[in-house]
Amino acid sequence: MMYTFPNKLRNLAFIFMAIGFIGLVYGFLSAPSTIAEAKAMVAANHGEEHGSSHDTSDTHATPDANSDHNEDNLHSDEAADTYGEETHDTAHQNGNEAHATTAHGESHDAEHDEHVFHQLSNKPWAALYVAAFFFFMISLGVLAFYAIQRAAQAGWSPVLYRVMEGITAYMLPGGIIVIAILALSSMHFNHLFIWMDPEVVAHDKLIAGKTGFLNVPFFLVRALIYIGGWATYRYFSRKFSLAQDQADDISNHKKNFRISAGFLVFYIVTESMMSWDWIMSIDPHWFSTLFGWYVFASMFVSGITAIALITIYLKSKGYLEFVNDSHIHDLGKFMFGISVFWTYLWFSQFMLIWYSNIPEEVTYFMTRIEDYNLPFFGMVVMNFIFPLLILMNSDYKRINYFIVMAGIVIILGHYMDVFNMIMPSAVGDQWFIGIAEIGGFLFFLGLFIYVVFSELTKAPLLAKGDPFMGESERFHY
Repeated sequence: MMYTFPNKLRNLAFIFMAIGFIGLVYGFLSAPSTIAEAKAMVAANHGEEHGSSHDTSDTHATPDANSDHNEDNLHSDEAADTYGEETHDTAHQNGNEAHATTAHGESHDAEHDEHVFHQLSNKPWAALYVAAFFFFMISLGVLAFYAIQRAAQAGWSPVLYRVMEGITAYMLPGGIIVIAILALSSMHFNHLFIWMDPEVVAHDKLIAGKTGFLNVPFFLVRALIYIGGWATYRYFSRKFSLAQDQADDISNHKKNFRISAGFLVFYIVTESMMSWDWIMSIDPHWFSTLFGWYVFASMFVSGITAIALITIYLKSKGYLEFVNDSHIHDLGKFMFGISVFWTYLWFSQFMLIWYSNIPEEVTYFMTRIEDYNLPFFGMVVMNFIFPLLILMNSDYKRINYFIVMAGIVIILGHYMDVFNMIMPSAVGDQWFIGIAEIGGFLFFLGLFIYVVFSELTKAPLLAKGDPFMGESERFHY
C-alpha cells in the first residue's frame, strides 16, 4: 500500500516551520548588538542588585582621587622634613598601586562585560544549533539502528524498514543545516566555538596545544567526511532495498548486508569523532573518554522512539496492517533498554569525574549543577525514571498509549540532554527556555515531519522483496 501525505499533517508541518522561523528571527533580533545593550539586558533580567555589583568602577576611583589630593598637599608643604618626604613617597607609591588596582579592575570589568555580551549574542545561535543537531541526531540514530538490523539479518524488523528509511531521509538535509551553522561559526558569525578565535588561541596554552586537531579547515573537512559517509550508505542501502522488491533473487539483500556491516565500523568511529567535534569542542578545556558513547546512546534511543511514534501514527491511520503488538512491544523493549544504557553512561561519566575531582574535568558538572540544576536533573527524570516506571511492565509495552506517552517524554528529555550538553558552554548562566528555543524546536520539528512523511510517499510501506519479510509478518510471541 502506498502512503498518502495528508493535507492536515502537511499543513501542521508548515505551521510549525512558520511559527518556529518567526521565533528564531525574534531571538536573533532581540540579541544585543553592543556591550552596552548586553549590560542593560543583564541589569533588566537580574534586577538592580545585580547591576549594582558591576558599578564598582566608581568606588575604585576613590582611593586614586584621595591619593592625588594627599600628594598635592605634600607638594605644597615646602617645610616638609625627612619624615614628611617619606610620607610623600609612601603616598605616591600607594597612589601608583591604586592606579594599578583601578586599571586591573576596569580591565576585569571590561573582559566580563565582553564575555556576557558574547554569551547573550550566542543565545539565538545556540537555540538554533541545539534544535538542528537534535533532529539530525534522531535520523542518525535511526540510521544506526537500521544498519544493525540489516547486518544482523533480523527477522522481526523488516516490516519497519520503510519507516526507518523515511526517517533517515532527514539525515542529509538536516546534516547540511548543521554543517552550515558550523561554517558560519568558523566565519565568526558567533562565538559558539571559542577555539575558532585566533585571539583566544593566542592567550590559551591548552587550546593552542590542540590546534593540530582543532583547526577550522580540518574541522570542516572532517564534517564533510562524516556527512558524506553516512549519506552514501543511506543512498545505496535505500537503493538496494527498493531494488530488492523487484528482484527475482536476493542479491540486493546480500549487498545491503555487506555494506551495512562495513558501515557500522565507519559509523562507530565517525560518530565518536563527530561528538568530539560538534559538541565537546564547544568547551575545549574539558574532555571525557565516554562522551562518544554517551551521545550515541542519546541519539539511539531518540531514533528508536521516533520509529515507534511514527509507526503507531501510521497504524492509527490504517497503514502498516502487518505491524502487530509484538513489533510495538519490541520497540518498547529497545526504548526501555537503551534508556537504562543511557543512564548507565550518564552516571558513569558523572561519578568518575566527580569522584576524581580534577579541576579541569569537574568544572563541567559544577557549571551544570549550579546554573542548570533543573534541566540537568530534570532530564534524568525524563530519560530514566519516567521510562523505567512506564515501560518496565511487559504488558504496557503492548499498549500504544503507554508507548506514545513514554515516547513524547523521552524525545523532550533528550532534547534537554542536547540542551545541557551545548548551552552551558555557549551561553553560561545567561540561559532560559524562551521564544528562540521553542521556535527552534518547532521549526525543525516541522521540517522533520515534512521531509520524513514526504519520503514515505515515494515507495510502498512494505519491503515485500526482503527474504525475511514472511518471518517478520508472522512475528508473534
